[in-house]
Amino acid sequence: MVFQSRFPVFAVTADIVALTLRQGRLCVLLIRRSSSVFTGRWALPGGFVHVDESLEEAAYRELGEEAGLGADAVRLEQLRAYGDPGRDPRPERVVSIAWLALGADLPDPTPGTDADLAEWVPVGDALDRHLAFDHTQILRDGLERARAKLEYTTIATAFCEPTFTLPDLRRVYEAVWDTQLDPRNFQRKILGADGFVEETGEVIRGRGNPAKVYRAGPARTLHPPILRR
Repeated sequence: MVFQSRFPVFAVTADIVALTLRQGRLCVLLIRRSSSVFTGRWALPGGFVHVDESLEEAAYRELGEEAGLGADAVRLEQLRAYGDPGRDPRPERVVSIAWLALGADLPDPTPGTDADLAEWVPVGDALDRHLAFDHTQILRDGLERARAKLEYTTIATAFCEPTFTLPDLRRVYEAVWDTQLDPRNFQRKILGADGFVEETGEVIRGRGNPAKVYRAGPARTLHPPILRR
């Protein structure tokens, strides 16, 4: 007996908002599509979830196939689901599980599978490109999630190398929030947040005062939070 479901068949994709800082600017990874749908249009990296893999495994696989990024290069978290009818021109209904991937100084991408070009693009420029599918909205949502998480979690350290100075960390906040911050006020807030950073005992000496070197602390949430204006 062949079982026939009364529910329509859905396809599921994984799409990734991958963010990093390059030359002090917040950039997102975009690929130029070479497949039959939206050929030549820019889009976020992503693709269909295989029947034998989890949603998270699919996201990591797509980052590897379309950009040459390994799982150890980014911090990955689920953003939200997108399933409006007509968001994908293919005959079947396609639901996308979007992911936010953050990494420090990620390397130049290597395109593959259904992409003929991949590059890091400043987020402002990316939003002007009229991305394929509903990827402009996904990018906007991912950007706002990243900005909000800098307020109440320690995720800003995902943009930093294993050790960093407070000016390095401040530049992360300035790039993601697209604003300028007062250095002294920022330092006070960072050092006042329990477990955000911890000293390594090292200092960097330059023309000005020596800069202490820090690493990420054990905290995952910020108490008190560091709020945007």
